[in-house]
Amino acid sequence: MSLVVDLNADLGEGAGHDDELLALVTSANIACGFHAGDAETMRRSIETARDRKVAVGAHPSLFDRENFGRKELSVKSDEIFDAVVYQLGIFQAIADAAGVCPSHVKPHGALYNMAVRDRELADAIGRAIAKIDTKLILFAPQNSALARGGTANGLQIAHEVFADRNYLSDGSLVPRTRSDALLHDPKEAAARVVRMLRDGRVKSVDGADVDVRAETVCVHGDTPGAVDFARVLKSRLEEEDVSLRAPKFRE
Repeated sequence: MSLVVDLNADLGEGAGHDDELLALVTSANIACGFHAGDAETMRRSIETARDRKVAVGAHPSLFDRENFGRKELSVKSDEIFDAVVYQLGIFQAIADAAGVCPSHVKPHGALYNMAVRDRELADAIGRAIAKIDTKLILFAPQNSALARGGTANGLQIAHEVFADRNYLSDGSLVPRTRSDALLHDPKEAAARVVRMLRDGRVKSVDGADVDVRAETVCVHGDTPGAVDFARVLKSRLEEEDVSLRAPKFRE
């Protein structure tokens, strides 16, 4: 069976190795200023991705630079709608000036995790994206509130899995506050991604098999060893005859 998957990374966050990651991934999720980055880093990241022929997407967040957008905050759906519209509007304008048409949106950190569980917040994100451009693909886990919120607002979904994060038995990610949140062995991570692609399952930290759908695979740009993770993963996928390709909007 011929398999195709996207390999994405969160970039423009100041990790210092964006250029190396852009040589390996097929999609870049670029910080929009709320948790990291600014107009200059957005422009540079977009232009570099463009030159590397990597698909460009926005990576909007809660407004929380102090905690890198990874602390869950008490927010209302209207606040999320406004925050996402604001970030996407700026991002789209900078991309347009660089001659780039963004392809996707992936919420960042706590915003992503909250919207995976909370349909009201997920709907606010979906509505915000649809207001900007209904052709933007939303990255979201299978069977999540975030995916359902995007679909309800007419968006195409690319179902996402994580190469460098561990899973709980309910399909959610192990919280970063726990010592077992991250995978540290890139070869183990690559083998796990291959299983997610071929079998649609991943082993949770509790030992249970969890159903997943892998259309795009994330390597966090700020994870220690991110470049090595991406390099080993790409090599293993190529060995398995998996084609790497960014998701395309279906007309």
